[in-house]
Parts: sequence; structure tokens; C-alpha cells
Amino acid sequence: MNSSVSAHTRTVSPVPERTIIESFDHEFAQLDLRARSLLTSTPFESFYQIRSAEGFGLHSIGELILRSAGVVEQTCGGISSNLWDDPFEWTLPETLSTPSLVIEYLDEVEDTRKKAFARFLDDSDLVKLIGVPSGDPQPLVNVLLDTLLRAAGYQARVTVILALVAKVRTSEFLI
Repeated sequence: MNSSVSAHTRTVSPVPERTIIESFDHEFAQLDLRARSLLTSTPFESFYQIRSAEGFGLHSIGELILRSAGVVEQTCGGISSNLWDDPFEWTLPETLSTPSLVIEYLDEVEDTRKKAFARFLDDSDLVKLIGVPSGDPQPLVNVLLDTLLRAAGYQARVTVILALVAKVRTSEFLI
């Protein structure tokens, strides 16, 4: 019994592996959600008031939230269009003087972030070198991680300031 079996092989296109990219995408989206939550939980009349705390410098809650978003905007703008503009000028309190203007800015940052992440085909893109304004080209994963850590650090400072303010308010009512 000789039977010949013809094996047909078919090439299957591999599904791009985006596990790490999607993890970064999720963490950056969480930054945006936290910024919006901090904005809505802070009375806007105190958004730009300076809250000093030992070791935390003299920065308002609003300034720290906008610096967090600005770090993301600068990096994602650099990734998608090679424009590494510092968003300082258009994130001043005089420019973003109402909650709706701050939300509009956060929307623009989120759109810029989504454009940058749409360019990543798969996780192998993360090892590619990217030119950054601060010097030698860096692996994209390093640039994203640094951005995520700096942006989260600004938001962490807001959380600490809010906790200190709440503690001071609570202690004012103790007899």
C-alpha cells in the first residue's frame, strides 16, 4: 500500500506581537485619566495656587498636571513628527485659564500620543534608535520609559500635595 501524501504548506503571516507596546499604551492612557481626575477633583480657583511642601518645590497642582501632560506631548510629538518642541509656552496659566481649556489641551496631548503609538508596528520597534534632543540616539523603549516615569512623577507630586493639604485641613479642625 503505497500512497503518496501531498503536504500543502501555507505561509501564515505572523501576527505582530504588540504586548509591550500595548502595555505602554495602557500606562500612558492611565496617565491621561489620572490627569483628568486630578483636574476635576481640584477646585479650579486653587488649580494654579502654589502649594509648597518640603522637598517638593514651589509648583501648583495645575502646573504639575500640565508638566506631566507636556512631557508626554513633547515625546509623542517627537516620535510622530520629529518636532521636540517644549510645550511650556502654550501651557502657561494665562493660556489655559479655564477648566475647559485645560481639558482641550489634555485632549490634544492624548491625540498626539495615539498618533505616535499608531506608528508602532510591533514590539521590535521598541529597540529601534530614535534621535532625541538631549544627545545620542536612544532605543525607543528607553525614551518611552523615561517619559512615563517623568510624567508619573509629576502626578505623584500632585497626589502628595493634595494629601498634605488634606492633612493640614483635617488638623485645623482638631481641638
